[in-house]
Amino acid sequence: MENTEGQKLKEALFNCKKIGWEGMTEEKQNAVFKFADEYMNYLNSSKTEKEIVKNSKDILMKNGFVDLNQKTELHVGDKVFLSNRERTLYAAIIGEEVLENGIRMIAAHGDSPRIDLKPNPLYEDSGLGLFKTHYYGGIKKYQWTNIPLSMHATFVKSNGEKIEVNIGEEENDPIFTISDLLPHLASQQMDRKLKEGVQGEELNIVVGSMPFADEKVSEKIKLNILKLLNDKYGIKEIDFTSSEIEFVPAFKAKSLGLDSSMIAGYGQDDKVCCYAALRGILDIGTPKNTAVCVLSDKEEIGFCGVTGMESKTFEYFVTELLNKAGQNKSNALEKVFHNSKVISADVDGAFDPTFPSTFDKINSCFLGKGPTIVKYTGSRGKSGASEAPAEFVAEVRNIFEKNGVSYQSSELGKVDIGGGGTIAVVLANRGMSVIDCGVPVLSMHSPYEITSKFDVYEAYKAYEAFYKG
Repeated sequence: MENTEGQKLKEALFNCKKIGWEGMTEEKQNAVFKFADEYMNYLNSSKTEKEIVKNSKDILMKNGFVDLNQKTELHVGDKVFLSNRERTLYAAIIGEEVLENGIRMIAAHGDSPRIDLKPNPLYEDSGLGLFKTHYYGGIKKYQWTNIPLSMHATFVKSNGEKIEVNIGEEENDPIFTISDLLPHLASQQMDRKLKEGVQGEELNIVVGSMPFADEKVSEKIKLNILKLLNDKYGIKEIDFTSSEIEFVPAFKAKSLGLDSSMIAGYGQDDKVCCYAALRGILDIGTPKNTAVCVLSDKEEIGFCGVTGMESKTFEYFVTELLNKAGQNKSNALEKVFHNSKVISADVDGAFDPTFPSTFDKINSCFLGKGPTIVKYTGSRGKSGASEAPAEFVAEVRNIFEKNGVSYQSSELGKVDIGGGGTIAVVLANRGMSVIDCGVPVLSMHSPYEITSKFDVYEAYKAYEAFYKG
């Protein structure tokens, strides 16, 4: 039966976004599931920003990228990367156009909410050895109790010796956890507001209970823990002073659902966009404009610090590209930025039908409909937002539509309920045209976030298309 005039008009005029799985060919479904398996392997071995950089460098080198410091000249088609203190990674493929005509950049971040340690963490109390912690990023603290945690640590001794420690990821490793109060004694705790149900100073990690066998010493459990660390790694208590120790969920990323259509895993904000951006740049050949992939650190605490996106090291990287391409001159860096087009590749909160009251459903993103374009972020009256001009939004739409990429558009929650920000504002402040576009996530910032395999794959295709222009 032929559609009515109204049905035809609705199909032509309405912005109806279908679930991506509908009508999918078997060939594409196989490609989606294969890509998801590769992503989950990456995610399971890349739980910290340093592991993101290490594993991403390995992938780049296997695909012909070389360290920028090894190059004295750059030519069209050259593939280079630069590591910023092993916590942020910049990669580029030199394009046909001069750099002054702008770069095409995808910028994601490799850090995720987690539990860090205080400078003097180890203590003993009432038969237990414990670590005092300082959480990193925006978390619901109660979600981090009584789950298995793994320890990812770098100790640097005063002589410069670096010691890497990873405990809890292997099948036979011990794990760690943060204890919570049993419900039988928790009546007062249960009267607290939810955000205070577990307080920051209560996030103490249980690390041991066996005393050192010597009746003449005090703090026998603490001593035994230090002896174990010293015997295996040569670590003393003073070495905690110059260490970075992160505790993250010990469980692995897994397929979710009877249909295996989703992924559950720690740190998908924003490692999912890291992987999609990284894979995208591998598959573009020689681009018209120089393509740049950035995997940044410190986004979860405000883009700051020497390895955050506000760091001048990013300018150093682009300046080195100009120098080694023989294109540097007065105001060249500013011209590069002014003419650049950027996707801030960060996730957005997917609509959760269990908690519908916090979302504006018409302006939410949904699992299974592709990556979402976010024209502006911020909170309340767009405070702290970077808002993309309509002309640039149209350009990005055109790229996606020409390349058959499924996408949606959204903002984060109802206007006065909350909000958030991304590195888009930092890039816009440098004069770049920038828009947010990332994967929808359920249970964002929790220890076990949820994404759709379809959205992950479409983000990869979206970023690949954007690099090409």
